[in-house]
Amino acid sequence: MELSKKTTILLSPALHERLTSLAEERRTSLGELVRSACEHQYMGATRAEKLAAVQRMASRRSPVGTPAQIKKESVPRLKSYDDIS
Repeated sequence: MELSKKTTILLSPALHERLTSLAEERRTSLGELVRSACEHQYMGATRAEKLAAVQRMASRRSPVGTPAQIKKESVPRLKSYDDIS
């Protein structure tokens, strides 16, 4: 990745100390830590993209039983105490 734009930000001493310590723990630079946080926070899917994904999932026709049927299939009942020993 080409780094060609410079931005100056002011941090409180406590935040700077915490971020510097975190960068050292992760064996990276403070700049890379901040860039990574910005990517994670702001460069993900947009609200419209997330909504479209939810709509695609909701439009799928999947065989789904009632809550009672799903529970029965996913959590089998034991016949007796002897079954668990």
